[in-house]
Amino acid sequence: MNINFTNDVEAIEAFVEKYAELKKEISKVIVGQDEVVKNILMAMFSRSHALLIGVPGLAKTLMITTIAKSINLSYNRIQFTPDLMPSDIMGTEILDENRKFKFVKGPIFANIVLADEINRTPPKTQSALLEAMQERSVSMNAVTYDLPDPFFVLATQNPIEQEGTYPLPEAQQDRFMFNIYLDYPTLDEEVDIVKSTIHGDMVEPQQVLSIEEIIFYQKLLQKIPITDNLYQYAVNLASSTRPNGINAHPWAKEYLMWGAGPRASQFLIIGARTHAVLNGKYSPDIEDVRAVAHNILRHRIIKNYKAEAEGITIENIIDKLIDSI
Repeated sequence: MNINFTNDVEAIEAFVEKYAELKKEISKVIVGQDEVVKNILMAMFSRSHALLIGVPGLAKTLMITTIAKSINLSYNRIQFTPDLMPSDIMGTEILDENRKFKFVKGPIFANIVLADEINRTPPKTQSALLEAMQERSVSMNAVTYDLPDPFFVLATQNPIEQEGTYPLPEAQQDRFMFNIYLDYPTLDEEVDIVKSTIHGDMVEPQQVLSIEEIIFYQKLLQKIPITDNLYQYAVNLASSTRPNGINAHPWAKEYLMWGAGPRASQFLIIGARTHAVLNGKYSPDIEDVRAVAHNILRHRIIKNYKAEAEGITIENIIDKLIDSI
């Protein structure tokens, strides 16, 4: 492990090399889904969380397990069900042998937490993640317990089965930096998947990054310089989605009920910063903001009935805004 660099440029170059090694190691296990893996890693290096939307069988769990092994991070999977309680996630207090209350940590105490099918549990349990995701801590009977660093929540939703599900509250969705769509693999990729999995011999990924390196590179990214015009562009893009705002785009007024809040502006800058560095740049530009805009905005804007009636999708609206701003 080497995190002693003479300057930040040298550190950024080492980070790009480590990222390439990490993706290569993950690709030994995960066939295809390069863009999804890239976006998950971008969220993680940005100290943020991601929401994955995809049908069952697309290797979401295997993908996260592989990433955790490649970085030697602790990993827990929580299967969200209608009867799941907040204490099942956060932990609970029990009486020990000395008749004193002792806090037993729940599965949320891990570096990577997979909240599988998060919309299958009621809002009360969903909201138990809010403090953990925002404050990176858990409160129990006026005592605060810090979560491990780094801490990353990856939640999944099935876009097909909606019976027996509970829509994710807007406040909860807003805590996720990225909303990532997983699509089916190509025919060639699916052939490779079948060939590599039916014999039961799974390749074990090698550790590429340590926890100390992850934390170091997360802090390094926070030092990347941002120009004033990029701040202005990100704010203009986010505010253009607000149908009642003074900066509202005509399509926002016509097709949106609700627009993105200030957290979207923040994430556009944070995401652009990470995207720029991973593509060999030392400072982000407008193209980097545009590259992350879909994943950041799609779960923060809500269509109205006119958009539904005319077949206008969220993706159409974001494309229109990007082309106009």
